[in-house]
Amino acid sequence: MKIALAQLNYHIGNFEANNAKIIQAIEQAKSAGAGLIVFAELAIGGYPAKDLLRNSAFLKACYASIEEIAKHCMDITCIIGAPVPNNDGEGKSLYNAALVLENGEVKQVVKKSLLPDYDVFDEYRYFEPSRSVSCIEVQGKTVALTICEDLWDDDGPNSYVGDIMQDLAKQHPDLIINIAASPFSYTHFENRKNVLSRNVIKGNAPLIYVNQVGAQCDIIFDGRSLALNRKAESILEMKSFEEDLQFAEFQGNDLVSETKTDEKQYSEIALIHDAIVLGLRDYFQKSGFKKAVLGLSGGLDSALVAALACEALGAEQVLSVLMPSIYSTDHSLKDALDLVENTGCQKLILPIKDIASAFDHTLAEAFKGLKPDTTEENIQARTRGTLLMALSNKFGNILLNTSNKSEAAVGYGTLYGDMAGSLSVIGDVYKTQAYQLAKYINRDREIIPLNTIVKPPSAELRPGQKDSDSLPEYDILDSILFQLIEQEKPYTDVIALGFDEATVLRVNKLLNNAEFKRFQAPPILRVSPKAFGPGRTMPLVAKFNF
Repeated sequence: MKIALAQLNYHIGNFEANNAKIIQAIEQAKSAGAGLIVFAELAIGGYPAKDLLRNSAFLKACYASIEEIAKHCMDITCIIGAPVPNNDGEGKSLYNAALVLENGEVKQVVKKSLLPDYDVFDEYRYFEPSRSVSCIEVQGKTVALTICEDLWDDDGPNSYVGDIMQDLAKQHPDLIINIAASPFSYTHFENRKNVLSRNVIKGNAPLIYVNQVGAQCDIIFDGRSLALNRKAESILEMKSFEEDLQFAEFQGNDLVSETKTDEKQYSEIALIHDAIVLGLRDYFQKSGFKKAVLGLSGGLDSALVAALACEALGAEQVLSVLMPSIYSTDHSLKDALDLVENTGCQKLILPIKDIASAFDHTLAEAFKGLKPDTTEENIQARTRGTLLMALSNKFGNILLNTSNKSEAAVGYGTLYGDMAGSLSVIGDVYKTQAYQLAKYINRDREIIPLNTIVKPPSAELRPGQKDSDSLPEYDILDSILFQLIEQEKPYTDVIALGFDEATVLRVNKLLNNAEFKRFQAPPILRVSPKAFGPGRTMPLVAKFNF
């Protein structure tokens, strides 16, 4: 039996485009002689559809898509993910299901048992879990058909009561198939591969794993679908961050593949780069936007976002706005202009000296007798934010936010100023990673000016200002933040690791006190195991020092 693995980029709710893409893959698989084609979890409707799953018109369109796609499954069997109604009279109104389509109709339905409700997942909000598991027959083979989380039942803190694969293994499957919607993070692939390998051993059967690819606003899917033989060896590893259609052959009692597995090892920074470029491109294409605008300061973060946007959208679609103040240095302006020259993006120079002075003059009486402080600095940042939003409104350009994760974590940003934007491009990238990312972008030629990378970071809102005046050095700050955020450790455990107690206490306080700012920030392209946003939700007014 020849099996096609269809790794596609779906657009939530775009049934016409999704159906055409699915049907095209089915026809390609038929032409190649495949007897079975496998698609991703909830390919019908898209994932995550969120509260669209409560909309009757959306669900009606899902069911119509199933009927249309089934018509093309006359000489081939198709396994595809879809929401299906729960007609049992109890529980949630839907199941997250895998459908087996044959001879123009739905022949079998397998329902997902383990519904994740941690990090970015919220499936218990919409779906009822299956209470029983059983193998099915497909093309004369006994298949353990599972849906994403069903194979993650022994994954540490997210473990469940019960073991799906252990139960299915009792029925001696010939093949394990797992359809998934597994989001990307730069640590996730090896973990994913280990989980799948364990289930091959547990089920004593080869495994097909099909993931989706593409970005749905903040969540990015990397694809990298897999086929593993009975020895848990990877015989097929599909493309990362691209659509792909590949084939595996069931011969004897094992899987083989003529396609050579791509053994290229991706570095953490290369993966982050590719994920962000895909996330940016999909955000614009799926939202119907074309042009982006951002503030270009001459600093690392804005240069990084500009370079990524030019790669994702095309330089001609990116407007970089230079807004020098009385504190902006000549070298920062030159660095910004060099970045424009290197990328070929559009530029506009709007000095803010007179605008900021007008605010100072208007507030002079109200602030009489008070020394200048961060209030005046924030006025500069908000002036820039206002100008960028004016350009966005007038020309329909989407404003990209340029704040990094280190700044967002400790509240080192101005609401309605440098925190403005429709999408946070590097909001899940620590400052230390931003330096690595800049060097990666410059791997073939200088795009981000060298001086931008090597100079001390500064917001340039007062004379001689440096980030280190207000924050610990970034290598120390980011190491502490990683323990507090990604590792979710209480500050006492972080201190026990050997970090300076006073620094940890200070960083932890800044992190907790900045939650109200992050609550109002734009959606962030998620590339880490724990991003700000739906994956890390904290109360805004709690009194608990953790």
